[in-house]
Amino acid sequence: MNRNAYRPHSFALIVSIAVVLALVCVYGRSAAQMQGPEDEIVANLAGGRVIVHVARDGNIVFAAINQPVEAGGVPPRVLEVDSMHVAVLLGASEWRIPADPNPVRLDRNFERVHGRDPKYQYNPEEAEPDLETIGVAVLEKLRPLTSQLHHKIDLPPDEPLLEMVLIGYAPNNYGPEVWTVEYRVQQEQVSTRGEYWQTRILRPRFTQLYPPEKHAPRMIVEARYPADQKAPTLMALIQGNDPTIAQLRGSDARFAKVIDAVDKGQAQKAVPADAADFLRAVLPLIADKQTFILAKMEEQHGFDWIVPPDEPVERAKKGEEDKNRPPDAPSLRRKPTTPPNR
Repeated sequence: MNRNAYRPHSFALIVSIAVVLALVCVYGRSAAQMQGPEDEIVANLAGGRVIVHVARDGNIVFAAINQPVEAGGVPPRVLEVDSMHVAVLLGASEWRIPADPNPVRLDRNFERVHGRDPKYQYNPEEAEPDLETIGVAVLEKLRPLTSQLHHKIDLPPDEPLLEMVLIGYAPNNYGPEVWTVEYRVQQEQVSTRGEYWQTRILRPRFTQLYPPEKHAPRMIVEARYPADQKAPTLMALIQGNDPTIAQLRGSDARFAKVIDAVDKGQAQKAVPADAADFLRAVLPLIADKQTFILAKMEEQHGFDWIVPPDEPVERAKKGEEDKNRPPDAPSLRRKPTTPPNR
């Protein structure tokens, strides 16, 4: 039995925040209130596709294709959440306030998750404790941002504001796993005169993509944001022997073996290096001129880039350390050390 679902359309979340300052006089006079200037908080959405191939020996190869859902949108980004998991962020992964030139990015300044927060009660019907810990850690990053949303959001109630595709390894030798972790919001109107809404971020919803049920075929899995993208999945292209796939099959005997294994529901038998090379070859053909990233994970060696993101790497000056960076903050800009056994 497996351990132990939606993406929104293009929109910009723009709200006005009324800042009320209470001025209290020391001689018993009544308090006065003043409304300050308005600030607009904007969520920049990341749209795209995440493709994950679990190959031989549990080695994982995954890719994310940028498919913008709006002007000014951001690409899917990768967050290292703990020693055994990374997450590809889709949806509201970046937030901007005009008064602050630096955006709030959920993939940065995130302290690696170590253990459960005892103030949160674990519900075994929602997710395993390690997944719940990850989900709550991201929830706490979202809470102060979503609490500033005071205008009505044009978002269907069952569609997430943020979606993570969680990729990695479960404890106790459970093996590789892929989940979607979706964060929805709930709004309540508290003032009919000013159209003032109170926004509350809900606990995450977990959906397992991999491994499948016992004896079910092992395939390449894919997640999309938004969910209504029209292009066929990579798995559908392989099963339909699309001309693009047929061309790659004939170009390299290694690719033919990967395609045959996946088509037979035996994706876990593909050689990891060949699976990575196949994805590296097919991504430019299905990305429709959009950018993409490609990476791999091994249980004993962690995460490493194959095709890193285009954005420049921020580096501290030579001989100096970034004093603002937490000492335990993970980095996706270098090859990680071998993680400890869990």
